Amino acid sequence: MPILFLERLSLSIKVLALFQDKTFKKVDFSKEKFKKGEYDNFTFINCVFSNTDLSNNTFIECEFKTCNISLSNVKNTSFKDVKFIECKLLGIQFHECGTFLLALHFEKCHLNLVSFYKLKLKGILFNYCKLIEIDFTETVLTEAIFDECDLKGSIFNQTHLEFSDFRTSFNYLINPEENRIKKAKFSLQGLAGLLQQYNIEIEA
Repeated sequence: MPILFLERLSLSIKVLALFQDKTFKKVDFSKEKFKKGEYDNFTFINCVFSNTDLSNNTFIECEFKTCNISLSNVKNTSFKDVKFIECKLLGIQFHECGTFLLALHFEKCHLNLVSFYKLKLKGILFNYCKLIEIDFTETVLTEAIFDECDLKGSIFNQTHLEFSDFRTSFNYLINPEENRIKKAKFSLQGLAGLLQQYNIEIEA
Protein backbone atom coordinates (compact mmCIF):
# COMPACT_ATOMS: atom_id res chain seq x y z
CA MET A 1 0.00 0.00 0.00
CA PRO A 2 2.77 2.55 0.81
CA ILE A 3 4.54 1.72 -2.46
CA LEU A 4 1.39 2.34 -4.47
CA PHE A 5 0.88 5.64 -2.67
CA LEU A 6 4.44 6.76 -3.50
CA GLU A 7 3.97 5.83 -7.16
CA ARG A 8 0.82 7.91 -7.36
CA LEU A 9 2.53 10.77 -5.56
CA SER A 10 5.45 10.77 -8.00
CA LEU A 11 3.07 10.89 -10.94
CA SER A 12 1.20 13.85 -9.43
CA ILE A 13 4.36 15.96 -8.97
CA LYS A 14 5.02 18.19 -11.96
CA VAL A 15 8.74 18.64 -12.57
CA LEU A 16 9.68 21.70 -14.60
CA ALA A 17 12.50 21.48 -17.10
CA LEU A 18 15.59 23.61 -16.56
CA PHE A 19 16.87 25.57 -19.57
CA GLN A 20 20.04 27.66 -19.54
CA ASP A 21 21.95 30.15 -21.71
CA LYS A 22 20.09 30.14 -24.98
CA THR A 23 18.69 32.62 -27.50
CA PHE A 24 15.37 32.37 -29.32
CA LYS A 25 14.94 34.50 -32.45
CA LYS A 26 11.73 35.11 -34.40
CA VAL A 27 9.80 32.26 -32.80
CA ASP A 28 6.02 32.55 -32.83
CA PHE A 29 4.96 30.98 -29.54
CA SER A 30 1.34 31.85 -30.26
CA LYS A 31 1.53 28.97 -32.75
CA GLU A 32 4.32 26.89 -31.26
CA LYS A 33 3.69 25.71 -27.69
CA PHE A 34 5.94 27.32 -25.09
CA LYS A 35 7.56 24.64 -22.94
CA LYS A 36 7.08 25.18 -19.23
CA GLY A 37 10.20 25.33 -17.13
CA GLU A 38 12.88 27.47 -15.55
CA TYR A 39 14.64 29.74 -18.04
CA ASP A 40 17.97 31.01 -16.78
CA ASN A 41 19.89 33.73 -18.69
CA PHE A 42 17.77 33.45 -21.85
CA THR A 43 17.32 36.05 -24.57
CA PHE A 44 14.16 36.24 -26.67
CA ILE A 45 14.49 38.42 -29.80
CA ASN A 46 11.61 39.34 -32.13
CA CYS A 47 9.45 36.58 -30.66
CA VAL A 48 5.66 36.50 -30.49
CA PHE A 49 4.01 35.58 -27.18
CA SER A 50 0.61 37.17 -27.78
CA ASN A 51 -2.19 35.19 -26.11
CA THR A 52 0.41 32.64 -24.98
CA ASP A 53 0.16 30.66 -21.76
CA LEU A 54 3.30 31.65 -19.84
CA SER A 55 1.86 30.65 -16.48
CA ASN A 56 3.91 28.73 -13.91
CA ASN A 57 7.25 29.45 -15.57
CA THR A 58 10.38 30.96 -14.04
CA PHE A 59 12.54 33.51 -15.85
CA ILE A 60 15.88 34.38 -14.23
CA GLU A 61 18.08 37.17 -15.64
CA CYS A 62 16.32 36.96 -19.00
CA GLU A 63 15.86 39.60 -21.71
CA PHE A 64 12.91 40.06 -24.04
CA LYS A 65 13.85 42.27 -27.01
CA THR A 66 11.32 43.58 -29.55
CA CYS A 67 8.81 40.90 -28.54
CA ASN A 68 5.01 41.01 -28.59
CA ILE A 69 3.85 39.68 -25.23
CA SER A 70 0.34 41.12 -25.33
CA LEU A 71 -2.48 39.32 -23.52
CA SER A 72 -0.22 36.48 -22.38
CA ASN A 73 -1.06 34.60 -19.19
CA VAL A 74 1.59 35.16 -16.49
CA LYS A 75 -0.24 33.66 -13.53
CA ASN A 76 2.21 32.28 -10.95
CA THR A 77 5.12 33.08 -13.27
CA SER A 78 8.35 34.28 -11.68
CA PHE A 79 10.28 37.19 -13.21
CA LYS A 80 13.60 37.50 -11.39
CA ASP A 81 15.74 40.32 -12.80
CA VAL A 82 14.02 40.32 -16.20
CA LYS A 83 14.39 43.09 -18.80
CA PHE A 84 11.86 44.02 -21.47
CA ILE A 85 13.36 46.13 -24.27
CA GLU A 86 11.23 47.62 -27.07
CA CYS A 87 8.44 45.16 -26.30
CA LYS A 88 4.69 45.42 -26.71
CA LEU A 89 2.86 44.43 -23.53
CA LEU A 90 -0.89 44.99 -23.67
CA GLY A 91 -3.27 43.70 -21.02
CA ILE A 92 -0.66 41.84 -18.96
CA GLN A 93 -1.81 41.12 -15.41
CA PHE A 94 1.53 41.26 -13.64
CA HIS A 95 -0.28 41.28 -10.29
CA GLU A 96 -0.98 37.58 -10.86
CA CYS A 97 2.68 36.61 -11.24
CA GLY A 98 4.91 35.21 -8.51
CA THR A 99 6.18 37.90 -6.15
CA PHE A 100 9.25 36.18 -4.69
CA LEU A 101 12.39 38.06 -5.84
CA LEU A 102 10.29 39.90 -8.43
CA ALA A 103 12.47 42.38 -10.34
CA LEU A 104 11.45 44.02 -13.64
CA HIS A 105 13.01 46.56 -16.00
CA PHE A 106 11.28 48.21 -18.96
CA GLU A 107 13.00 50.16 -21.72
CA LYS A 108 11.26 51.71 -24.74
CA CYS A 109 8.24 49.48 -24.20
CA HIS A 110 4.55 50.03 -24.90
CA LEU A 111 2.41 48.99 -21.94
CA ASN A 112 -1.34 49.45 -22.16
CA LEU A 113 -4.00 48.29 -19.66
CA VAL A 114 -1.34 46.50 -17.61
CA SER A 115 -1.88 45.81 -13.90
CA PHE A 116 0.81 46.09 -11.23
CA TYR A 117 -1.82 46.08 -8.47
CA LYS A 118 -0.30 45.73 -4.97
CA LEU A 119 3.10 44.60 -6.26
CA LYS A 120 6.34 45.62 -4.53
CA LEU A 121 8.50 47.18 -7.24
CA LYS A 122 10.98 49.26 -5.27
CA GLY A 123 13.55 50.89 -7.54
CA ILE A 124 11.92 49.79 -10.79
CA LEU A 125 13.03 51.61 -13.95
CA PHE A 126 10.67 52.61 -16.74
CA ASN A 127 12.82 54.17 -19.46
CA TYR A 128 11.19 55.88 -22.49
CA CYS A 129 7.99 53.85 -22.09
CA LYS A 130 4.36 54.42 -22.98
CA LEU A 131 2.48 53.57 -19.79
CA ILE A 132 -1.10 54.01 -20.90
CA GLU A 133 -3.95 53.28 -18.46
CA ILE A 134 -1.73 51.29 -16.11
CA ASP A 135 -3.07 50.19 -12.72
CA PHE A 136 -0.61 51.17 -9.99
CA THR A 137 -3.18 50.90 -7.21
CA GLU A 138 -1.49 50.15 -3.85
CA THR A 139 1.76 49.42 -5.68
CA VAL A 140 5.06 50.01 -3.90
CA LEU A 141 7.10 52.21 -6.25
CA THR A 142 9.53 53.77 -3.80
CA GLU A 143 12.72 54.97 -5.53
CA ALA A 144 11.18 54.13 -8.92
CA ILE A 145 12.42 56.04 -11.96
CA PHE A 146 10.01 57.10 -14.68
CA ASP A 147 12.35 58.43 -17.35
CA GLU A 148 10.65 60.14 -20.33
CA CYS A 149 7.45 58.13 -19.88
CA ASP A 150 3.92 58.89 -21.04
CA LEU A 151 1.57 58.02 -18.14
CA LYS A 152 -1.72 59.00 -19.74
CA GLY A 153 -4.71 57.52 -17.92
CA SER A 154 -2.60 55.58 -15.41
CA ILE A 155 -4.12 55.04 -11.97
CA PHE A 156 -2.26 56.01 -8.81
CA ASN A 157 -4.33 55.21 -5.73
CA GLN A 158 -2.79 54.56 -2.31
CA THR A 159 0.47 54.11 -4.20
CA HIS A 160 3.85 54.33 -2.46
CA LEU A 161 5.87 56.87 -4.43
CA GLU A 162 8.41 58.01 -1.85
CA PHE A 163 11.71 59.07 -3.45
CA SER A 164 10.41 58.21 -6.93
CA ASP A 165 11.43 60.35 -9.91
CA PHE A 166 8.89 61.75 -12.39
CA ARG A 167 10.90 64.80 -13.51
CA THR A 168 11.09 63.87 -17.20
CA SER A 169 7.70 62.15 -17.51
CA PHE A 170 4.33 63.59 -18.46
CA ASN A 171 0.54 63.13 -18.63
CA TYR A 172 0.36 61.75 -15.08
CA LEU A 173 -2.39 62.56 -12.60
CA ILE A 174 -1.37 61.94 -8.99
CA ASN A 175 -3.45 63.09 -6.04
CA PRO A 176 -1.05 63.96 -3.17
CA GLU A 177 -3.85 63.33 -0.68
CA GLU A 178 -4.40 59.77 -1.85
CA ASN A 179 -0.80 58.71 -2.44
CA ARG A 180 2.47 58.71 -0.52
CA ILE A 181 4.78 61.11 -2.35
CA LYS A 182 7.28 62.19 0.32
CA LYS A 183 10.62 63.16 -1.30
CA ALA A 184 9.32 62.23 -4.77
CA LYS A 185 10.71 64.40 -7.57
CA PHE A 186 8.59 66.29 -10.10
CA SER A 187 9.32 69.01 -12.64
CA LEU A 188 7.63 72.42 -12.67
CA GLN A 189 5.92 71.40 -15.91
CA GLY A 190 4.42 68.40 -14.12
CA LEU A 191 2.78 70.34 -11.30
CA ALA A 192 -0.55 70.34 -13.12
CA GLY A 193 -0.64 66.58 -12.75
CA LEU A 194 -0.46 66.97 -8.98
CA LEU A 195 -2.94 69.82 -8.59
CA GLN A 196 -5.74 68.99 -11.03
CA GLN A 197 -8.14 67.91 -8.26
CA TYR A 198 -7.97 71.44 -6.80
CA ASN A 199 -9.50 72.95 -9.96
CA ILE A 200 -6.94 75.72 -10.22
CA GLU A 201 -5.22 77.24 -13.23
CA ILE A 202 -1.45 77.10 -13.62
CA GLU A 203 0.26 79.52 -16.00
CA ALA A 204 3.83 79.38 -17.21
